Amino acid sequence: MAHIVQPTDSGGGSSAVCLRTRAAPVALALVLAKRRPADKAANHATLRHVRPGITATRLTSSLAVKYALDGVLSAVLLMLCGPLFILIALAIKATSPGPVFFVQKRVGRAGRTFDFYKFRTMRHACDDTVHREFAREFIRGGRSERRGQNGIRGGTAPTFYKLARDPRVTPIGRFLRRTSLDELPQLFNILRGDMSLVGPRPPLLYELEYYQDWHKRRLSVRPGLTGLWQVTGRSRVPFDTMVQLDLDYIDHWSMWMDFRLLAKTLPVVLTGRGAY
Repeated sequence: MAHIVQPTDSGGGSSAVCLRTRAAPVALALVLAKRRPADKAANHATLRHVRPGITATRLTSSLAVKYALDGVLSAVLLMLCGPLFILIALAIKATSPGPVFFVQKRVGRAGRTFDFYKFRTMRHACDDTVHREFAREFIRGGRSERRGQNGIRGGTAPTFYKLARDPRVTPIGRFLRRTSLDELPQLFNILRGDMSLVGPRPPLLYELEYYQDWHKRRLSVRPGLTGLWQVTGRSRVPFDTMVQLDLDYIDHWSMWMDFRLLAKTLPVVLTGRGAY
């Protein structure tokens, strides 16, 4: 069971959030510094993750490399994907009224909110009640869909923990979701330092209302574009299993793990496994 200690003022314009867990020999301390344009060190949180065999200095150095690669790779991918961005934007504007991008408040590391970017896949300004109800039941462990070939509940098809038949989604939106192309604008989030290429997915604000204490430890690192859950379970596992996969990633993180997960992401995207 995880325990979260509320932020305390540590002096010098920063606050500390401590997370402790009995589930693994892990002690986490996040020192969150306020952003200062003249102080590069204050532009990201310093994570000290102390566990047997790994020193805090070594981990801090590894995280610096991780975040540097995030910045470089996201910038390169944004340049390479420029023509694709234009084509997707034209397709969205041609098929439904509204903006190209969907901007939503998400929760990042240590509970900090940020503007999360996606290509818009739904009708503009539609009601989110359907998703709120689904999220509540999903997190509480009571909502899934067993889908046959015709997309109707029932039959012997695998269970999917996803709002697969969302009536708000546009035709082009279904294609973008199926291919995960709607996630590409999150490269801007990675470039800004809100997210990482690899990490737990960032939750919505209203989803946190239903979190148990141990669920919240997944907020101890930067959220990611892809991660262990995306390449192993995705929409085929219940919420508690998803969180456990995130915690396994946090407790055993290394740069090599990130590289392996990035390599496994492409086949998952190309096959559309678990995407709706």
